[in-house]
Amino acid sequence: MSQKLVPVIMAGGKGTRLWPLSRAQAPKQFIRFLGEHTLFQRTLNRVSDSALYEAPIVVTNEEFRFLVAEQARQLGVKLAAIVLEPMARNTAPAVAASAVLARSLYGDRALIQILASDHEIHADDSYFRAVQVARDVALTDKLVTFGILPTEPATGYGYIKAGEAVAPGANAIARFIEKPPVEQARDMLTSGGYFWNSGMFVFHIPSLAQEFATHAPEVWNAVERAVNKAAHDLDFTRLDQDCFASSPDVSIDYAIMEKTDRGAVVPSSFAWSDMGSWDSIWKLGTRDENGNVSDGNATLVNTRNSLVISHNGHLAVQGMDNVAVIASEDAVYVGRLEEAQLVGQLVKTLAAKPATEKLTREHPTSYRPWGGYTSVLNGDRFQVKRIFVDPDKKLSLQKHHHRSEHWIVVKGTAEVTIGDRVQMLRENESVYIPQGEVHRLANPGKIVLELIEVQTGSYLGEDDIIRIVDEFGRQ
Repeated sequence: MSQKLVPVIMAGGKGTRLWPLSRAQAPKQFIRFLGEHTLFQRTLNRVSDSALYEAPIVVTNEEFRFLVAEQARQLGVKLAAIVLEPMARNTAPAVAASAVLARSLYGDRALIQILASDHEIHADDSYFRAVQVARDVALTDKLVTFGILPTEPATGYGYIKAGEAVAPGANAIARFIEKPPVEQARDMLTSGGYFWNSGMFVFHIPSLAQEFATHAPEVWNAVERAVNKAAHDLDFTRLDQDCFASSPDVSIDYAIMEKTDRGAVVPSSFAWSDMGSWDSIWKLGTRDENGNVSDGNATLVNTRNSLVISHNGHLAVQGMDNVAVIASEDAVYVGRLEEAQLVGQLVKTLAAKPATEKLTREHPTSYRPWGGYTSVLNGDRFQVKRIFVDPDKKLSLQKHHHRSEHWIVVKGTAEVTIGDRVQMLRENESVYIPQGEVHRLANPGKIVLELIEVQTGSYLGEDDIIRIVDEFGRQ
């Protein structure tokens, strides 16, 4: 049997180019766009073949740790580790940390495949053939990346020029090209031999460690100390903050791949996108006879070549061409598809204004280790939330200084603790929690518990939670 790959999934990014569905605190890798799974979950599914892959390592941060754990749990995927970066330090430290950890988990000669959590890939036979080629070439001491055969003169991607063949299906890397102007992109597309830089890699850890020692020893040394001094709680590996902070902030391309003489590229023809804009989602979606891609509650009349997604009410779009209409629970974006790359500028405009800044940062639905909640209605001295609690999970034992709460169960069974009293609530039953009273909510059942919470009081912020007992280690 060929040596298995250890998948390393990078899941700490905070992009907002797919606003309003993607926000700073709910980035695109954890959002469902088209279909039933998020991009992160689709990445987990691609590495589910136990004949090819070991259990995955996920690299993320404190803010997204429970999203990672919950979305893996939903798929029934067991993770080898969830690594928490104490601060953003680009991809070279993240790759080094995952390599050091994989070495301790799977041995000194482990093979790692670096994957982005927010890319869309059509994992057909050509994809897995490319993975197998990359694995075999990496075992010959090459540092391997995947080059995607370009289908258009895209200016939003970096490119790789392929050199001479080093193995069947793999070439030396002649050079990297930064995101080019459109004229240069057209010339490269015409001449051939150039490929989009996918940001995916396969590394044999002994070879990778040698190249870090040669080209970026300060990165490897800092991160190795951070892993060795890491703290472990629940399912999380917390890298040591001081050691990790001492690493340079640098990408794996700049630190290693552009300097090594061991670089190799596997030219690949499978469908790939970094899902960086609404037009990229339209291009990958299943189009109807009018060229439209839609998801959710939507009716399209006399509309062509458009993307329509609703995560809330019913969208009716009439007489439009080449537009994106995207509705989240609290915001709607309408724009021309050819201007989809400019959404980031729009988000900056919204973030600069106090009245709209929150729309770029927070999503109406927030996830917690026990489930989550959706903000339904906010007013003066009150707010309404839909709370959902996973089976066998419980919230912290807590109290609030400034608010009281009413809970109405709409689905499932709730175990409610108020002071010294514990009671069971079933559908259509309710309870009142006075301001300052110690309380707890738990789901003892086998289905998701859903309830409506009405909060009233002088201050309703999430920081008015005094946790007395919390099984997830939160303060």
